[in-house]
Amino acid sequence: MIIKKYIVNSMNEAMERIRYELGKDAVIISQRKIRKSGVKGWFSSKAIEVTAAVDNNKNKVNDSMKESIDIIKKAIKNKTPNIQSKEKINLKEEIKEKKPIEKKEEINSKINDEMLKEMQEMKAVINDLVNKTEKNGGRKSKIRIKLEKNDLNDRTIKKILARARSLDKNIDEYERVRISIKKMIKASDDKFKNTVVLVGPTGVGKTTTVAKLAGKFALIEKKKVGLITIDTYRIGAVEQLKAYANIMSIPFEMVITLEDMENALKSMEDCDIVLIDTTGRSSKNESQIAELNTFIQKTNTDNIYLVVSSTTKDKDVEAIIEGYKVLNFNNVIITKLDETTTYGSILNILDIANKPLSFVTTGQNVPDDLKRLSDEEICKLVLGEKVI
Repeated sequence: MIIKKYIVNSMNEAMERIRYELGKDAVIISQRKIRKSGVKGWFSSKAIEVTAAVDNNKNKVNDSMKESIDIIKKAIKNKTPNIQSKEKINLKEEIKEKKPIEKKEEINSKINDEMLKEMQEMKAVINDLVNKTEKNGGRKSKIRIKLEKNDLNDRTIKKILARARSLDKNIDEYERVRISIKKMIKASDDKFKNTVVLVGPTGVGKTTTVAKLAGKFALIEKKKVGLITIDTYRIGAVEQLKAYANIMSIPFEMVITLEDMENALKSMEDCDIVLIDTTGRSSKNESQIAELNTFIQKTNTDNIYLVVSSTTKDKDVEAIIEGYKVLNFNNVIITKLDETTTYGSILNILDIANKPLSFVTTGQNVPDDLKRLSDEEICKLVLGEKVI
């Protein structure tokens, strides 16, 4: 019988860790609310102590694992020479050649060197077998399966597990993975000011995001905000943003030419922030991206945000980010978290873009469904401990 205690913030977190570490046959023996140790514990909310147990006799090694063990045993048998026999042969040869027999300390040192060499060879053989097993679709670890279920791509999973392996082995494996995920998250410390441009493909929610940002700064932070749109291609986009501007009583301009852009920016010189909504462009159409870039250069700003939907396929995310690199975006906004049930795409997008995360959107409400997430919150979403 294996019995373990967990100190967690919620029963969902406890269940995740119990299933991961003890398996689906584990049962909860007891649970109680406790205060965390130290002075801080008196001022923070209570944690939950959960005790769980599992009968380890139920844990059976599957056929593929048995087969792997047999292969390793055979490999070790074939690769590992009999050290004692080697020493006897060496001693006999020395007697024949009438060489002086080495001292006991020297023999022990030699044996230790031989053992170290053999252990290194065994390690190489085992690593080789493990790599071959993984390549051939062999048994995956529980944590890898969990990450895959939450839609993390193979590249991101490898980075997480590599970081986890480099951490202190005395730390629980699940906690090492959590630490690794947090280290991969770059949270933006951007201060929205002057001119801000939002770019991205069609359908990711740029216009609604611009409206949410305008509402946050104008209605909540009481800043003077201006709105400009160059999205004159999409039916209803101008009317939608103009309606938001009227509701919030902020200036609004529609831009068609570069001269219009110059005039619009001049008319909003007294604004604290000018938000610019752009036309959605295909990342594969270089001429359209180049046309968009001429408008952005006219704004003379470095505050360029790439908007990407969390529901976008992983391969498409790569293509979008590669296509929009020419615009020199420096932050990422991830939208539509309310339209997905798994959140691994957050980490996939940040890893591919290699840019910090500014905001996420979690619905259609303006401006409420615009949020900044901490690395802890993102980690919980990625691991399935929390949902939107």
